[in-house]
Amino acid sequence: MERLFDDIIVVNNRIDVKEIKIINPIFICVISHTETSRIPGLTIAGANLDLIQQTPTADAEFLYYGKCKCINGVPATPDGKPTPAIITRTALNIASIPFLVVDAGVKIKPSIPFYSFDLHCGNNILNNLAMIIEDVKKGYQYGRILGEQLTKSNDLVILGESIPSGTTTALGVLLSLGIDAINKTSSSMPCNPHELKNQVIRRSMQRHNIKFGEFKNEPFTAISYMGDPMIPSVAGIASGVLENGGRVMLAGGTQMCAVLAFLKCLKISTKNILIGTTKYILDDSQAGFEELVYSIDKEIGVLAVDLHMKESSKRGLKAFSEGFVKEGVGAGGVSIASIFKMKGKINGSKLLKKIEEEYQLKIGQFFSGRM
Repeated sequence: MERLFDDIIVVNNRIDVKEIKIINPIFICVISHTETSRIPGLTIAGANLDLIQQTPTADAEFLYYGKCKCINGVPATPDGKPTPAIITRTALNIASIPFLVVDAGVKIKPSIPFYSFDLHCGNNILNNLAMIIEDVKKGYQYGRILGEQLTKSNDLVILGESIPSGTTTALGVLLSLGIDAINKTSSSMPCNPHELKNQVIRRSMQRHNIKFGEFKNEPFTAISYMGDPMIPSVAGIASGVLENGGRVMLAGGTQMCAVLAFLKCLKISTKNILIGTTKYILDDSQAGFEELVYSIDKEIGVLAVDLHMKESSKRGLKAFSEGFVKEGVGAGGVSIASIFKMKGKINGSKLLKKIEEEYQLKIGQFFSGRM
């Protein structure tokens, strides 16, 4: 690994950093829901099972307002661990990067302007098909239409997501595509529930009589059986951008590996794709992010940002370096893009100071004494 500027890590030297120029980026946050998230123990994204379905909506509203309208309070765990949207919002503001929100099957519509792909939320893969195939195709096609338009005004499209339990559905998709992702996907918790995730996927595959690699040539079917609405929607936007000469940054962790695998199955060139994530995903000893990425695409460029959360004076933020949350809502990729756009005038440490200010202003007041 080598470092660019102060706090961007270039993984395995797959990128010529001298060629990276970001002038006019845009961030697209795709929010979605899967009923798989109601399986207890899969996620901490939400104070309880009922609030989990509001997490993507709350994240989207927080990006716009710095507060939420769909819930009382802020998107944070009961002990003050905040949504990664606080990182994203701070980085967007500091570098003046515009953003849009896409509704790809949320249960509760956000009180903001947003694009709708007119999708149903994903089903619980233990009990049903994840999605009807028509919705998979619609998400992808609507994404391509949006991606084509985005390339007309932006030199980089950053794609992030908010969907609780998305690493579990990503695991199912990867295995059905023939990618060995067992015990390699990340988690929002420091103790990764691999055993539970593996059990959920195993039972779902057995229910549908699916074997490893069953759909390696049928990516739409793989998502229909095992995935969620975020995956085809993000892949569609990426396809629309790439097919029209644009560049894409997949901003996230192992969920973006499912998007990457989907694109590879469709024979779409990935030479203009970067993956941008946080150091906390890269350093996660209970997952295998780097191994997983390069098992899908040996040439893909990967960047990770060090936000120095370990040094934070805020307990809720310090938790990112202790295995909680780690990534989401495009936090890592947007931070990386902001550093590039600002041409190194900011770094991870400076971003942290701004994130701490945002935390104190927007979240800290709700958790006084527990910060």
